[in-house]
Amino acid sequence: MSAIRVLPELLVSQIAAGEVVERPASVLKELLENSLDAGARAIAVALEEGGIRKIQVEDDGEGITREDLALALARHATSKIDSLEDLEGVATLGFRGEALASIASVARVSITARTRDAKHGHSIRSEGAGIGALEPAARAEGTTVSVADLYFNTPARRKFLRSEATEFGHCDEVFRRIALARPEIAFALRHNGRASRTLRSQGAAERCAALLGREFLDAGLAVQADAGSLRLHGVAGGPQAAKARADAQYFFVNGRFVRDRLLAHAAREAYAELLHGERQPAYALFLEIDPRGVDVNVHPAKTEVRFRDARAVHQFVLHALRRALSPGAAEAPVAYATVSQGPAIQRAFGLEQPAAAYQSFMAAAQPAPLPASENAPPLGYALAQLHGVYILAQNEAGLVLVDMHAAHERIVMEKLKANLDAGAVQRQSLLVAAVFQAEALDVATAEENRDALERLGLELSVAGPNELAVRAAPALLAAGDVAGLARGVLAELRQFGAAQVLASRQNELLATMACHAAVRANRALTLTEMNALLREMEQTERSGSCNHGRPTWYQLTLGDLDRLFLRGR
Repeated sequence: MSAIRVLPELLVSQIAAGEVVERPASVLKELLENSLDAGARAIAVALEEGGIRKIQVEDDGEGITREDLALALARHATSKIDSLEDLEGVATLGFRGEALASIASVARVSITARTRDAKHGHSIRSEGAGIGALEPAARAEGTTVSVADLYFNTPARRKFLRSEATEFGHCDEVFRRIALARPEIAFALRHNGRASRTLRSQGAAERCAALLGREFLDAGLAVQADAGSLRLHGVAGGPQAAKARADAQYFFVNGRFVRDRLLAHAAREAYAELLHGERQPAYALFLEIDPRGVDVNVHPAKTEVRFRDARAVHQFVLHALRRALSPGAAEAPVAYATVSQGPAIQRAFGLEQPAAAYQSFMAAAQPAPLPASENAPPLGYALAQLHGVYILAQNEAGLVLVDMHAAHERIVMEKLKANLDAGAVQRQSLLVAAVFQAEALDVATAEENRDALERLGLELSVAGPNELAVRAAPALLAAGDVAGLARGVLAELRQFGAAQVLASRQNELLATMACHAAVRANRALTLTEMNALLREMEQTERSGSCNHGRPTWYQLTLGDLDRLFLRGR
């Protein structure tokens, strides 16, 4: 007797459902994508008990003809692709032709639809393996799909569902992702009969503010880049919008929400010098690419993609984000002013309100510069030093507070990067060598990596059995803690090797070097020195944050000060 047998069709569908229908949110995603592919302009979602009891999606799309309605529940039946060529350039959200069949195998499904030229609509019902007969139904043009009692016939799967609140949370997140990608479409979400979200057709910025919060939009920087068939647009949250978890990261490829390691890595690299510690960036980014350049047929859930030229896409996204996060040198402080204060700073300088400024980040510009005059440059003029840590300056808007160590750290870091990009860091011989205790492994590391050390501007030699001497240091750092600097560089070389230190870990190393050279707390500066620091900040990219992601300056407007002292009340 043969041990191999053909599985029943229902069991095959239920196995497939394990990949497609993970929870109610998976069902909602498939139904919403079908509505979008049908050209809907308004979509209404109704959930009961977090979607476990019922999920209903109603749209005003093109509908389904009477002849196609029964096929809609058949496995591998679709109107979206017809050949391998179509599959290699999928332009729709759905294309597999298995979602509705998989859902119908584990739930009670009903579909009611009507096309524009039909006299009336038709409906069909399915329960597990059984598909009912077509029946006439009253309906305007469009489609309504109702999915009830999810996993009613597979109780083992039903036990893995979470609480009503948890499942609704997942459904709400799916709703947000899809609504964020299509701001021109009106959406409504009801749960247990109560309105949860109502979104009218609107601009991209307004939709972003409605779903991610006005604070995110106000603290964001516009992203806009084009290169051949690649286009990236959206909003990149500044350092103030960063979170402890990566739950505010929305990346879309051709309108499809994806979780892609390559794109996530590019974003993480772009933010590497701006965020402190383990803080996670927040962003809503939309990548447009020729459909033939990306494979969306990777997993049934369709949240994974594979790029045909992965390196080109990675570099494009990385550099586009870096440009957005590091606007021109003169604009660098401005970007952080907008990030720090949002509408308050913009009002203080007479700039447009965020809703107008970001009316559409499909063709948005960089943040507007602060209005400078002959008497008041962007960061103003120094007034005093506070506790040897902060510089107090006056600009046209009011009072500027500057963390002098953090600011100087960024300035030195950017200069070191420019020197290294030019081929080597400029170095200066020390009149008196800085000698420090070293282990045998440090001595060996110094001798084996002499070329790498010279490129970094360091000249080390053996001074004794357990001693190394720093005889030359980077010119920018020569007045700092050169012994500590040498120890830090040797530790990096010992752990990662010269090739990696000068490539992927270059920024981390230069940040460490800059930290050793930056002005220390409690060091008294003259007004001339303080003003020189302010002017350098205005000419330095990314000067709104230090190398560790902490802010370097903060603006208090006259309006802020008036409110503190209750003036005008």
